[in-house]
Amino acid sequence: MTTVNSAVRLGLMLGLMAGPAVAQEGDPQRGETAAAVCVACHQANGSGKHIDGAESWPRLAGQNAGYIAKQLQDFKAGRRQNATMQPFANMLDDQQIADVAAYYSQLPVTEAEGGGEADEALLARGEQLALRGDWNAYIVSCKSCHGPGNEGAGSTFPGIASQHAGYIEAQLHAWQANERGNDPQNLMGAIAKRMSDEDIRAVAAWLASQKVTAQ
Repeated sequence: MTTVNSAVRLGLMLGLMAGPAVAQEGDPQRGETAAAVCVACHQANGSGKHIDGAESWPRLAGQNAGYIAKQLQDFKAGRRQNATMQPFANMLDDQQIADVAAYYSQLPVTEAEGGGEADEALLARGEQLALRGDWNAYIVSCKSCHGPGNEGAGSTFPGIASQHAGYIEAQLHAWQANERGNDPQNLMGAIAKRMSDEDIRAVAAWLASQKVTAQ
């Protein structure tokens, strides 16, 4: 009996040793150092960057730490594809991912760019989609998942108010084309496919125009 118990204990110990290390809670100070690889695109203050007619990089400042960490893990695992992000995500181990996420989450939310050319009619359509949806087209409002003010809801749904218009547009088109599908039960894919190009421009412009004082 003693021999059997010893073997069981040894097996459990070896199993624990072989298992993946559990990342500790993220440390913002360590995260600031690890985020050096992120600065070129996401900026030191986490504001990201919008370039008209070109790629836009998202604001990370003020986003939920759990959400940021999940996206980085998804890039590493190939559950989310992006030729730019993949190599940088692979530079970070699990602890560094937790640290980077903690660092960006505690930065103040910055203002978004893009969508400034939108007229009143387009912004009104964007506000409708963001706050009330369009049930005639089976489009659920953004705030249904992204929370009051579209400022985020936990680690699952990011804050999209005060996010760059170009980035929002790019992601909605990616979901439309089945190029992105790492959200719960492909909710965004189903919604994006019901949106026209004008709807996408409208909601992106309106969300980019929203000011967020805290997150």
